[in-house]
Amino acid sequence: MPAINRFAQGARMHIAILTFEGFNELDSFIAQGILNRVRRPGWRVSIAGPTARIRSMNGVVVEAQATLEEACEADAVLVGSGMRTREVVADAGLMARLRLDPARQLLGAQCSGTLVLARLGLLDGVPACTDLITKPWVEEAGVSVLAQPFFARGNLATAGGCLASQYLAAWAIARLEGLDAAQSAIHYVAPVGEKDDYVARALQQVARYLPEGPAATAAAAAG
Repeated sequence: MPAINRFAQGARMHIAILTFEGFNELDSFIAQGILNRVRRPGWRVSIAGPTARIRSMNGVVVEAQATLEEACEADAVLVGSGMRTREVVADAGLMARLRLDPARQLLGAQCSGTLVLARLGLLDGVPACTDLITKPWVEEAGVSVLAQPFFARGNLATAGGCLASQYLAAWAIARLEGLDAAQSAIHYVAPVGEKDDYVARALQQVARYLPEGPAATAAAAAG
């Protein structure tokens, strides 16, 4: 199935995963691993952070592969979650560096990463998904929270629950490379003996939110 999005298939693509101090490894690394299953020239997936090194909530230290400024120029940006996200959104200087725009980028967020998009004013009028701990903070920011793992509207997507990161990654791949590429990526990482179930569940979650077109309609019907 062809890619059904405004991005030119075969073009250079940069997907940045915003990762802040105290980040949740599952959110950032699962998305990164799945996104990197797309093997083609020009496809780049980066852990992007405000500093050169970032420490996770469990003490894992990683080196950022891109700056926040580079991430703001990426084709797609996923905002990971972490135990210090409320500190991130309270830092005016840091938030000012996040010049994200759904008119020119795919934007997704995982769990408390949804709070970042909410505080940036990018979810005005758009319901969102997040984890149960973050839910009241997102609601305080004026965003309605859905009791489901994934939701997307246009170029905005959110996911709730660490393992829902597979849906966020599949959505980004489907938008940038097409449903076949998303299916292949999820199939690769799914457990042996459960691959068909995992692929069907992921495509069922994602396909309903893709732009209308023959590929999206067929995939939604199959799900």
